[in-house]
Amino acid sequence: MDKTIIQKSGKYFSIGERHAIIQELLETNCTKQELWQKYTGEVEEHGQLLKWMRRLGYAISNVIRRPNLVVNTSTMSKQKLSEQDFEKLQLQKRVSELEKQLKDAELKAIAFSTMVDIAEDMFKIPIRKKLNTKP
Repeated sequence: MDKTIIQKSGKYFSIGERHAIIQELLETNCTKQELWQKYTGEVEEHGQLLKWMRRLGYAISNVIRRPNLVVNTSTMSKQKLSEQDFEKLQLQKRVSELEKQLKDAELKAIAFSTMVDIAEDMFKIPIRKKLNTKP
């Protein structure tokens, strides 16, 4: 087998192709796994790109290490909330629920009043109680 060509999962890469893949790794924000999957279709690269870099003389120390896990800082900050902050959030949630209930009640009152007005016009009878009536 020629030393300029290696086989990895049925894929052959020449030295030029290896250089192009490594350059893409160094110039983009892609991870090694993403590039390996792009060029071979396999999910895991098992350190093959790093081996190529060593063989072809690339400085391994220049490789930017990218974290495998994306840390969600918003969930971490929520865990550090004090009791006062927690109570404040609960009160804000309660206030928003009460505001929603108030808005619903106002809409129901408007709908009821409109319904009574329409009924009085259609049937020509007074439905609302008069305030100044004597018993």
